Amino acid sequence: MEKEELDTFILEITHAESLYDMGVVQSLWSGYGNIVRIGLKGANYPSVIIKHVKPDNGNHPRGWNTDLSHERKLKSYQVETNWYQSSISNGINKFARIPKCLGVKNHENEFLVVMEDLDHSGFQKRKSFVNENELDSCIRWLAKFHAYFMGESSNGLWETGTYWHLETRPDELEQLDDLSLKKAASAIDAKLKNSTFQTLVHGDAKLANFCFNNDGTKVAAVDFQYVGGGCGMKDLAYFVGSCFRDKEAEDREMEVLDLYFEALADSMKSLNKDQNLEELIEDWRSLYRVAWADFHRFMKGWSPGHWKLSDYSERVTQEVINTLKEELN
Repeated sequence: MEKEELDTFILEITHAESLYDMGVVQSLWSGYGNIVRIGLKGANYPSVIIKHVKPDNGNHPRGWNTDLSHERKLKSYQVETNWYQSSISNGINKFARIPKCLGVKNHENEFLVVMEDLDHSGFQKRKSFVNENELDSCIRWLAKFHAYFMGESSNGLWETGTYWHLETRPDELEQLDDLSLKKAASAIDAKLKNSTFQTLVHGDAKLANFCFNNDGTKVAAVDFQYVGGGCGMKDLAYFVGSCFRDKEAEDREMEVLDLYFEALADSMKSLNKDQNLEELIEDWRSLYRVAWADFHRFMKGWSPGHWKLSDYSERVTQEVINTLKEELN
């Protein structure tokens, strides 16, 4: 897609008189394009965010340049455009804020998503660590998102959400030198998949993908490349791991779970989906550490020595492996 074609599309869907480039917000992983801010004149809002995917296979920062990796990324962008175009995401903003999609354009392996500029909408803060308000806001966002999509189909999205899902990461599993974890990987995955309660998960719910208002009491989430079916604990464990190092993640585990399930219960009740609430909470609470072990499996194969491979993660994972062995005996 040429620049003139893209500019014309943006002008048409925003009804702006003219536009101008306000700079790159972020480059996409592995050189697959950019997220840019475009200023508008004569429109109802001063700017929009453009996610422009134009793949360049071969620039992975950790060397995972394979055909499988390339195809996974392409599917992730198709999933994201499906997400924004689908009616399934239209009502979520009443519960868990996401950017409004103004338009989508794609041609072959090139994708363009035109979105609301969350900075202009009051979500201008990005955080590398959280205070209590911000932690509360993010956990409540996850609970609301999971409650809203409880039992929903993942058609058009990833059948199993999250970017580290076992079926999409055979290369990383092959590189894993922890043989007991390697052997248990399928059982860990199955434990999460076999939960009676399935929802849609964000799939990459790290702190960097949340945008905050000034006092941290409101939050919106971005980046829906890996949205799909799954157990909500996958998002929660991954989010906590993006906020806290080793000891703090362990010390705050019960606090985080209690806050999440309080918010989930409130959301399920407001949506009239609370028929099996106690069973849901019991089931998912038991799967929090399983979800943690699932991500640990990916990290240990993908980037041995990464700071997220903490003593806590190792102990949690070993505990999960031992429990699964007992269940199989």
